[in-house]
Amino acid sequence: MTVNWWNWIVAVYFPICFTAIIGFLRPKQPRMLASCLLGSLWVAVSLPALELINAHAHWWEYAPGEITFCAMPVELYLGWIAWWGILPQIVLDGLSIPWSAALLVGFDTVFMPRMPALTMPRTWMIGEGAAVAIVLLPALCLARWTLEHKRLHVRAALQVALAAGLFLFLVPEIVFALRPGRGWAPLLAMPAWAKQISAQMILLLALPGVGAVMEFAERGGGTPIPYDPPPRLVTSGIYRYCANPMQMSCALVMLFWAALLRNVWLLAAAMVSISYSAGIAHWDESVDLEERFDCGWRAYRLEVKNWRPRWRPYHAGPPARLYVAATCGPCRELRGWIEARGPAGMEIVDAETLPAGSIMRMRYNPQDGSGDVEGVRAMGRALEHLNLGWALAGAALRIPIVWQSVQLVMDASGLGPRELCARENRA
Repeated sequence: MTVNWWNWIVAVYFPICFTAIIGFLRPKQPRMLASCLLGSLWVAVSLPALELINAHAHWWEYAPGEITFCAMPVELYLGWIAWWGILPQIVLDGLSIPWSAALLVGFDTVFMPRMPALTMPRTWMIGEGAAVAIVLLPALCLARWTLEHKRLHVRAALQVALAAGLFLFLVPEIVFALRPGRGWAPLLAMPAWAKQISAQMILLLALPGVGAVMEFAERGGGTPIPYDPPPRLVTSGIYRYCANPMQMSCALVMLFWAALLRNVWLLAAAMVSISYSAGIAHWDESVDLEERFDCGWRAYRLEVKNWRPRWRPYHAGPPARLYVAATCGPCRELRGWIEARGPAGMEIVDAETLPAGSIMRMRYNPQDGSGDVEGVRAMGRALEHLNLGWALAGAALRIPIVWQSVQLVMDASGLGPRELCARENRA
């Protein structure tokens, strides 16, 4: 193995030192750390994924003899994390996202062909375009929107994708690099039916975490990143049953993934994650949340635990309201089904009590100022008031793209919206 010091200076030392100097001289911004963290993590996860594509497309090749990670020289990997993940947030934050991307691509166009570690065929610009789409633009958007506190729901969705890539792809790749073994072979050797079942199991285990991220964005007004927390205490959705569903979900996914890949080192990584979640993270979060939410947090934690989910939902404050039409046959049947299961913390009200023409679908009103939802999303919210099993189904029903698809099918089946008339109201 050889060390190319020119690559290290240009790719790693220069951007890190330059960014550190600018960051020291500029006024501190409260969300800058979260912005740099998310941008660098996105680049760290997506660059190896891009290299998997490059292995087949051959947009560029690396000189032999380098110390590599995922077939990529380590200094270039670290350098791109610094150039694309950290530097734009500190140095280029005054520029728009398109101008920042154009400037960074221009720098690549000038310096990449001159890097001794790279061989660049004529098609390398196609690879650069793929890198911009997969790595650079998502990293810039996630970091910049975090810094400027914009596009909350898109940020939350990108964070879910980032977490999936981090725990299901980057952590195993790091383990495989440090402890060579069978790698992805156990997964690749599985029959198709086993892969499908495994994928469904991962989605099921990840559902509480995904539901928690949605809850942070919809009801809390924030994200799971410690430096971008929700300003409101979140005790709805999956949080009615578990105080930290994200850490629990992450631990279960990592344990299942380690078993699937038959890798003891991944199992050790999962155990370290569980120990961290149950120890340092739990203590830090408890102190922070108690300082910010005081009595509300203490009352909630007396009833809801971290690793022992409740079967029936926790509820505090005024009950939510579900508006369902009494003069609609299918709506009456649905109302009876919900009432038979004894919803907690929710009252069902005739939609006819609202002004005529003001409601066209079933409506859920949380009464906490976070906003009403209608149709399929209202049904998903209603399910969280029944029990843990139905709450998970409700969380799955409210996932973006899922709820739009279900709503479209229902509308096409004749269960679409209908405006209230004098004696008829269909929700």
